[in-house]
This record gives sequence, structure tokens and C-alpha cells, in this order.
Amino acid sequence: MSNKAWGGRFQQQPEEWVDEFNASIDFDQALLDEDIQGSIAHATMLANQNIISNEDKEDIIKGLKDIQQDFHHHKLEFKQSLEDIHLNIEHELIQRIGDAGGRLHTGRSRNDQVATDLHLYVKKEVQEIQALIRSFQSSILTLAQSHVDTIMPGYTHLQRAQPISFAHHIMTYFWMLERDDSRFTDSMKRIDISPLGAAALSGTTHPIDRHETQKLLGFEYIYENSLDAVSDRDYIVETLHNISLTMVHLSRFAEEIIFWSTDEAKFITLADAFSTGSSIMPQKKNPDMAELIRGKVGRTTGHLMSMLVTLKGLPLAYNKDLQEDKEGLFDSVRTVKGSLRIFEGMLNTLTVNTDRLNETVHQDFSNATELADYLVEKQVPFRKAHEIVGKIVFECIQQGIYLLDVPLERYKELNEAIDTDVYDYLKPERCLNRRKSYGSTGQDAVRQQLKVAEDILKAK
Repeated sequence: MSNKAWGGRFQQQPEEWVDEFNASIDFDQALLDEDIQGSIAHATMLANQNIISNEDKEDIIKGLKDIQQDFHHHKLEFKQSLEDIHLNIEHELIQRIGDAGGRLHTGRSRNDQVATDLHLYVKKEVQEIQALIRSFQSSILTLAQSHVDTIMPGYTHLQRAQPISFAHHIMTYFWMLERDDSRFTDSMKRIDISPLGAAALSGTTHPIDRHETQKLLGFEYIYENSLDAVSDRDYIVETLHNISLTMVHLSRFAEEIIFWSTDEAKFITLADAFSTGSSIMPQKKNPDMAELIRGKVGRTTGHLMSMLVTLKGLPLAYNKDLQEDKEGLFDSVRTVKGSLRIFEGMLNTLTVNTDRLNETVHQDFSNATELADYLVEKQVPFRKAHEIVGKIVFECIQQGIYLLDVPLERYKELNEAIDTDVYDYLKPERCLNRRKSYGSTGQDAVRQQLKVAEDILKAK
């Protein structure tokens, strides 16, 4: 007969390699704290419902806390033959306190037990991810506040388009992260739900009180359907999606950092602590941390796709396929938390090369739209103004000059409405000053944006 916790039905022991394939203890030991937390709540409820004695409850809780302490002091050895964190803890508890440990599992199954652990884990980790997002947002805001008047070229199609405030540019990522934070907050309604007491799939005949364990564990809601409680992994899919989208936003920012730090751009200089060198080229300073963040999006997106495919054809209720819900989740959580910490450190230590940025916007045609707008103010139809400016730009390219270098006589040949005020109009700093619309790159508008962002962070 098998010596497994479920071995009464079986006459043979599985081979060791089968045990290894079946086991999840190598990765689900990450849930030990949540498993202990859930078991303490369950034992407390069992005693309050007179299903176990108070003495047994006290022994169980002390035994569980001792196991938890030993785990964190690396004094606990797990066995693959016991499959998962739940059976390893239960076996250890019985070894320590005897029959009382065997009463803990009354009225529950590993199905609702692991679901409870995962809800507790995801709730805790999402809150930690949100704290890291808000800290990173604070760093972005601080950097932006120092560079409202720093002008850089804005791009479309990676071609210089119009001069913008450096603060305005990087605040774009503040608002991306703000949406990420709000998505995590919204998802909490679907994370903060208690499945404990649903048992294997149909509930239990024991007189348990699911609402008590809900309150003991701090869950806002409770599953109304026991089948749904043990089979729902929507909240994991949603969390993986939210992580993946956050990573996409970090990847976009990382791409900017990589480009800005090139010799061709020289917009910023990264600190040595967030760069690496080359084993063969001594002059190299590589933005490896930014590149790694950009690359790790593949991991988190892959885990999301994997979870969706795992769930696609599953019938109700619990199936062993759901063991695949953990490794990708754990890895995605580690990845996004690490990426947020690294990115914040990278941002806090980089140098913005303001002189280089100023030089750049004075040596390009990003003020061409301003010239067209200038002509429109002189009552020239926009399409005609667009054509005139296009001709001037073409001539400038041929002559190796810029719009501020064009003689007034040539401007007047193209249109008599152009006068000496055009040169002041085309200065990059004037281009910003005239952007008055809400949410625009004008300094006043950017300062208003920073005030809104500051108020949001203070409110959190």
C-alpha cells in the first residue's frame, strides 16, 4: 500500500522520478507564510465551532509558528515525496504535536487550501508592486521638477518633430505608471476573496464558518460558489496581465534611456553602477540594466500566455494542470519588482546633459511647425504655409543652415508677411512658451501637470 497522504486507495508506490515530476515543493514553498496564515485561521475557526478542542487549536497554532520560524532560519527540510508545501507542513506538524496535527485538515481540502494561499500571496505582492510603482513615480516627478525649462527634441517615427520640455517627456511615464497602479487597485476586487472552506469542490458536511475565516484572513469578499472558489484563476491571469503591461511601459522607457545614452544622442549619462563594460573593448559603457529590463518583457508576457493556455480547456473543478499557475506567477512578481527597483535607481543617478539637449534643438528643424503657425497668424492659409515652410527647409538642407539662419530677404521673397519678429518666434524656448493648452509642453502647463501629479502621490 502507498504511504502517501492519499495512499489508502493505492497498492503501489510511485517511482522516484514520477514523484519528482508530480511534486511542486521546489517552488510552492514560497507560499509557506500564506499556508501557515491560512491554517492558523482555519484551526481558530474549527475550535470556535467546537469541531476541535481549544487545546488542539493551541497546539496546532504553536506548532505552525515553530515550523514557520524554523523555515526562515533554514532549519526545515522538505521532501519531494510529500509533493507540496501543504503536505510537507502537515507531516511536520503531526511529527511535532501528534494527533492534533492530523485534525487540522478537517473541513478543508488542498484545493481550497492552495487557492487561499494564492489569494493571500497575490494580495500581498500586488500591494508591494504598487508601493514600488509609487516610489518610482516619485523619482520621475522629482527629476521632472528639475527640468521644466530643459528643452529637448520631441520625436515621431524617431525623427525630430517639435521642441518639448524634458520634464514633459519623462512625465509621460509617470502617467503610464499611474494607469498601471490603478489597474492593480481595480484588480484587488477580484483578488481579495476568500475561497477557504470550499473544500475539494462541494463544500463540507462539518459545521464550519467560512465568514469567520474570511474575517480572520482579512479578505474583503467571499466566494459564493464552492466550485468557482477552487477553480478560479482569473485573478492570476489579471495580475500577470497587469505585470506584463507595467513591464511593457518600463521597456518603452528603457528604450529611451538606451537611445539617450548613445554617443549619437548624448542626452544623458548613466551612472557606472547601472552600466557595464566590454571584455574586449575598453572604451565601452553599456546600458545593460536598461537592456535587461527591456528584454524581461518576454518572460512576463510568456507567463501570461502560458496561464491563458493552461486555463483554456479545463473543466470544473480542480485539475492538476492548475499546478502550473505558480512558477510563472512567482517569476513575474520577482521580475517586475526587481525591474522597478533597478529602474528607480538608474533614474535617480543619471545625469541629464542639458547643454547637449539645448544644442540639439538649435541645430535641427523641430521649429518648422512654428514657422507654419507664424504664417497662419499672418493670415496665410495653413496648407499654403505648410508648402512655403517645406520649400524653406529644403533650401536650408541644401545650404547646410537652419531656419534661424535664413536671411530676412529670402523669407520676404517667399512671403511678404514675414518680418523680423520671425527670429524670436522660432527660438526653441519661445516655442515652448506659446504652448498654453492644458496638458501641453509649455512651461506653465507642465508645472500644472506636476502639481496634479504631486497631489496624486500625496493622496496615496
